[in-house]
Amino acid sequence: MEVRRTTVRDMRRSNRSVILASIYREGPLSRQELTVRTSLSAASVSNLVAELITEGVVEEAGSVESEGGRPRVLLRVAPTFRYVVGAEVGETRVRVELFDLAMNVLARSDHPISSPTPAEVVKHVLEGLSSVVTSSGVQPEQVLGLGVAVSGVVEDNAIVDAQTLGWEAVPLAKLIAEGTDIPVHVDNGANMLGQAEMWFGAGRGATDAVVALVGSGVGSALVAGGSSYRGARSSAGEWGHMTIVYGGRQCRCGALGCLEAYVGAEGILDRYRLAGGTLTGDEETAFVELLDDKSEPAATIIADTIGYLAAGFANLVNLVNPERIVLGGWAGLLLGEKHLDELRVEVGKHALRRPYAQVSIVLCELGRDAVALGAATLPVVRLLRDGGALPR
Repeated sequence: MEVRRTTVRDMRRSNRSVILASIYREGPLSRQELTVRTSLSAASVSNLVAELITEGVVEEAGSVESEGGRPRVLLRVAPTFRYVVGAEVGETRVRVELFDLAMNVLARSDHPISSPTPAEVVKHVLEGLSSVVTSSGVQPEQVLGLGVAVSGVVEDNAIVDAQTLGWEAVPLAKLIAEGTDIPVHVDNGANMLGQAEMWFGAGRGATDAVVALVGSGVGSALVAGGSSYRGARSSAGEWGHMTIVYGGRQCRCGALGCLEAYVGAEGILDRYRLAGGTLTGDEETAFVELLDDKSEPAATIIADTIGYLAAGFANLVNLVNPERIVLGGWAGLLLGEKHLDELRVEVGKHALRRPYAQVSIVLCELGRDAVALGAATLPVVRLLRDGGALPR
């Protein structure tokens, strides 16, 4: 097997990548701070930063006082150097958002969907992409890429197996790319929520964490040693399909007793209806009604849901020993805003004492749009990896 030798050009690109990633993730930073964080020489940092400024990737962003010397100039990634688009494919809508590189939302487009078939999803993602690019005034060639977040297992950022949707080996990235010249990246929605929270939200500073997405369905993003853990074929984190009740309720995936069948919004509302409750409106409206319902059947369903979710969290605490669990997803946020303290107490009843004492359980900080934001980081990852070099 031929061994590829590392060239001076490779080293330069790697060093640019280290500097750019540090500025993006931890900035604004001074050149002196970059020298400490990257372990590169002051001369290398100075030269590479000068290149990045000349190319428009990095810009100066004010200054801070230094001890006994001149003020230190701060650096940041130029927000308008390029733009990125993130799409969240839910079960009832497709949301598409366009961001600058400071991840400010510049345009948004929502498209209700009746049934999330691949053809309908592709159609609405492309319509949303066209809408946000046009309404923002950004030229298509200024868009680094489109990140798409979907449920299910995603292999090679392209092929989707979503058992609950009936999708099998759907080449989603290829299907979307046939309708646009903008580079397309696809990943799992829970992983994208996790990436957003780890970069910009409640996960910042943690090296071992779980970000849990609770919506219509249930999933999670696992972070170990500061890196996303995906497993052998990218299916790690399918926490919603952990068996919580042997021989229990049938899940949408076809198995019995999955956590999702008990704590996913669809499962919660179904359990309430089976208990004799009545609800109106769409899924989210009905879920809010249930949380506000003071009746005994509603209180029982909510208490049981907290118990099932706590048992699921306790399994994570015992199995992967995270320092932080972040609860997100639209249903998770609605539930957590009212019952987070109860949830923490219940987790303590099921988890081992020592790892439970080491974990904090918090709510997602980025709100309900965090999945689209996370999807938009996919082209940013490539920019950082390539040291600011644009694809040709």
